[in-house]
Amino acid sequence: MTAISLSTQRRLQQLPQLPSVWEGDRRYVAELVADAELEANERRELIVWVDGVECVVRSMQVVNATMGAEAVVRALIEAMESPQAPSQPARPQKIIVRDRQLQFYLRGVLQDLEIVVDYVPELPIVDELFNRFISMAGSRTPKLPRKYLELLKTTAREIWDLAPWSLLADYEAISIELNQWDIEKFYVSVMGMLGMEYGVLLYRSVESLHRFRALALAEDESMQMESAFLAQDCIFVTFDAVVPDLTVDLGDLTATQIEPNFGNIHPMEGMRPFLYEEEAIATYVALVALKEFVAAFRHQLQADDLPSLTKTLQVNIPELSVVAVQSSQAQSIVRTAQVQVETLPQLSQELLKMHLAMDLDDDDFDPLELQIREDLIPNNSFVSLGVMPWDRVETIRRSVTYHQTSEVQSLGEGLPIVVIQTTRPKAREIIERIQSAGGLQGICFNPGEDPIAGDQFDLGILQLTDGEMQLFGEFYNESATNVEARHKWQQRSKKTKGYCGLLVAQGLTGKARGNPGVRDTVAFLETRSLSNDDLGLGTLQLTHRFE
Repeated sequence: MTAISLSTQRRLQQLPQLPSVWEGDRRYVAELVADAELEANERRELIVWVDGVECVVRSMQVVNATMGAEAVVRALIEAMESPQAPSQPARPQKIIVRDRQLQFYLRGVLQDLEIVVDYVPELPIVDELFNRFISMAGSRTPKLPRKYLELLKTTAREIWDLAPWSLLADYEAISIELNQWDIEKFYVSVMGMLGMEYGVLLYRSVESLHRFRALALAEDESMQMESAFLAQDCIFVTFDAVVPDLTVDLGDLTATQIEPNFGNIHPMEGMRPFLYEEEAIATYVALVALKEFVAAFRHQLQADDLPSLTKTLQVNIPELSVVAVQSSQAQSIVRTAQVQVETLPQLSQELLKMHLAMDLDDDDFDPLELQIREDLIPNNSFVSLGVMPWDRVETIRRSVTYHQTSEVQSLGEGLPIVVIQTTRPKAREIIERIQSAGGLQGICFNPGEDPIAGDQFDLGILQLTDGEMQLFGEFYNESATNVEARHKWQQRSKKTKGYCGLLVAQGLTGKARGNPGVRDTVAFLETRSLSNDDLGLGTLQLTHRFE
């Protein structure tokens, strides 16, 4: 038997001892939550310790059912040292349990703490507590209808493996025609190409998709954005990490490390994180159709512009989800669904133009005032800051078509780099422009500010050898990610004694988006990391244009 450590015993002995009796128990947690929210292998138990005199819960822990009696002891120590409010740290004079084996175990563990451990067949306060939990759980709607749980989660994880966001931008729309379950068509928007949020939005009408994009692009205040968000009419599927870790890119995780979430948004209902039965089966059919469509046209969807594609599919509906559909003459049972899927190039162009128009209407910097140009880096390029390990630097040096060398030594963890990823033709245009200017002189992050809004930011600037300066990015300080990336850039540049690099890559719309490989690299330019003093621009101010 594992004993409580001597230091812990001394701490517990110093706690005041109350003239009270505590009840303790562990019970299967499925009594407390809807079965549909548990995976088959996720059997959990709830451990509680209750003060029988004060009738308050002192500690409560959910643990895996396979954990031994030590988990009960941990919960008890928590109840003594760190109880839930309003209780204060203390020891009980007596504890009671309804398990003989647990009683004998606790007697041995607690023998030096002067706590009596007794057995009773019933625990009235704990029983009442669990009955309340069960009553509350019984009135709660499960996130997914139980019989569709595994079906939907499995299909969603297959979508994750397929990664349609590596081929489709969020403005590139696809329609899925169902004509069942009160859905004529879903208009699909795929999130994830920017590597920030991943998901599939199934809009019930093209008007809803169009309206949300317009509102979202027009509004920048958090309350206004919330209003635009809740004005949607769609079913959503989003993806989160099973174990959240801010240091890990969500897109690098496997399907088994991903937890799909389902829900509904409607202007009159708001957002709810669960689906009803007809919504669940319509979502399943749409996801299967999307998966098969993307798999069939993966090569065509890699084009820069969304091509016109259509496909009619027969989606099998498992017996467990047979749905009765009322017709004008008789009731029939549907076991397959005929679904037509097609791309919507015209709508996609409209959505893209809305986005580009908002970019043009935004407050911007006057290139004449700043002597900075903005015509080198194509719109919608993927820009990121990072570090390239030295062994990778050597590999890239040997393999790229265009390489600008430097005298950098292999110091620190690697070479700090700016990655600019675009399409192959546009990547070649960037290199031709840099070559015609005599090469890349350096990379600088120059401070800027918006005197009206009070925002502060850094402007990423490429200085070419002929003196020309080109803007490649704006990094706002309100973003913790931007601040951290800039901080690491400075630290790494110091270790390399002021050297850095620019990597220009293709593969913007492919699987390599955001993480270009050696074959995707078109050019690698080693250069100097410049300070804002080197450019002599000072702190730049955003110029607002009023009409």
